[in-house]
Parts: sequence; C-alpha cells; structure tokens
Amino acid sequence: MDALKLIAQDSMKADAPKFEVGDTVKVHVRITEGNKTRIQVYEGTVIAKKHGGISETFTVRRVAHGCGVERVFPLHAPSVEKVEVVRMGKVRRAKLYYLRDRVGKAAKIKSKFN
Repeated sequence: MDALKLIAQDSMKADAPKFEVGDTVKVHVRITEGNKTRIQVYEGTVIAKKHGGISETFTVRRVAHGCGVERVFPLHAPSVEKVEVVRMGKVRRAKLYYLRDRVGKAAKIKSKFN
C-alpha cells in the first residue's frame, strides 16, 4: 500500500488550490481540438468535493442560457491548469445539491468576509 501512496504523491500537484464548497471559482481547463490546444475558463459555484488524495474531484455548477450545467473536474489532472477563487461563500453543508432545485435569487450564496 505504501508503494501506491508513493506513486500517487509524485502525480499530485504541489500547489493544489485551496477552495471550499460554496466558493465561486474560475477553472482554467486545457482543451485539445485536433492538434491545437487552448485554455477554456469555466466559472461557477463549487457544489461538491469528493474523495481525497490523488483521486480528489470537485463539481462546479453554473447557469448558462437559463439551463444549469454541472461539470466534474479532477483536482490533480494535468488538464486543469489552475483554479482561481473569485468569491468565498458561507455555507453550512458539505454538498450543495439543493441548489439544483432553485433558480434566481433563491440560488444565491452569502459571501464570507475575512
């Protein structure tokens, strides 16, 4: 088991971003189309963080053209360039799946001030 942990430690990002559930983030993702690569920015609210270690993932939700879109990103994947925290949110839940049923102002999250 220790050998697996050592291999996983090498693949993990040393400067993993620090963000929590409820934060609004910008995720810079590398997208390959044919032989060209570009960076696409996906901005939304983090509604879940799962697992831990090398297999850690987070789910980002946003509303695009009146339709809710969720995307799951692996935190330590090489395709995720960086994660910027735009706004810190104040929530009391580990998973914010209840936001799926809410629209408009009901889906807002309070800001956390440091």
